[in-house]
Amino acid sequence: MVEHLIGLQAQDNLPPYLSLAARIDGFSPADLSDPIERGELVRFLTMRGTVHVLTPADALVLRGWVQPALDRVSKSNQMSRPAGHLSTETLDEALRPFVTEPRPYAAIGEHLAAAFPDVPEQALRHVVRERLPLLQVPPRGLWKRSGGVVYAYADSYLGADFAEAEVESLVLRYLAAYGPATAADMTKWSLVTRLGPVFTAMHQAGRLTTYADETGRTLYDVPGAPLAEEDLPLPALLLGTYDNVFLSHADRDRIAPDDVRKRWMGANGGVGATLFLDGLLAGLWRVEGDRVVVEPFSTPTKSQQREIDAEVTRVEDLLAR
Repeated sequence: MVEHLIGLQAQDNLPPYLSLAARIDGFSPADLSDPIERGELVRFLTMRGTVHVLTPADALVLRGWVQPALDRVSKSNQMSRPAGHLSTETLDEALRPFVTEPRPYAAIGEHLAAAFPDVPEQALRHVVRERLPLLQVPPRGLWKRSGGVVYAYADSYLGADFAEAEVESLVLRYLAAYGPATAADMTKWSLVTRLGPVFTAMHQAGRLTTYADETGRTLYDVPGAPLAEEDLPLPALLLGTYDNVFLSHADRDRIAPDDVRKRWMGANGGVGATLFLDGLLAGLWRVEGDRVVVEPFSTPTKSQQREIDAEVTRVEDLLAR
């Protein structure tokens, strides 16, 4: 599932567990935690400049593909700007000999501050996350395990070289997971630009099929992919603060209309875990002690409330594991 979705949004620790539990019957937290501990899945800054859980093979491909976008983010990031004059090569020369083994984020900051005493340490911490391929190593991301952020160079940690992305292959994989969609949707998911000509060329070569949405806009998809019926019943669903399902398209109104999305969005991201009713963002939820407390944005129908109650039981059982 992690490979199919091309990574799981994992800015916080809990959301990827909720994402998989909502998608896979019989999911146990150990099904994600153990592979992270063994290095069979990794936590890495990639698409949209956010942390994702990825397979090692995807980690080694995706970071180089999104790096130009991360460089743009770094230049505009107010936190990173005081260190913006330092080249990637200069930062790498200063840090790689120090990170020959996993190092705590605080130690990395102290090392960089000593190497560049005229630059604020906070800026140095931010800029190396964006510019250098540092992945988070366990215990970060493990189920109910505490521990600070520790980084290692991805290629050293995984014992493999970075690989160049085959963009057409990524288009097919993106559409298989999130289509029908547009090139703008894939850009929103990844931050990588100039994908329109790739979609057009693949369609002309017969590798993609197209549909028109209700506004006449062209949507692309992989040939033969299933389409849901309009009246397909969608049960209530509790997801994390972040989930690929509502972060992977430019037109997020299709699942998270603007008026309710504003109630989820804070100054720096989501303010709470998410409730979906009939396929639309419809509320927030939180954990209080051992209970899940749901706050719908409007009063649910009786049948929706029954679905919410069943979802609460499912998530409470998961969190108790």
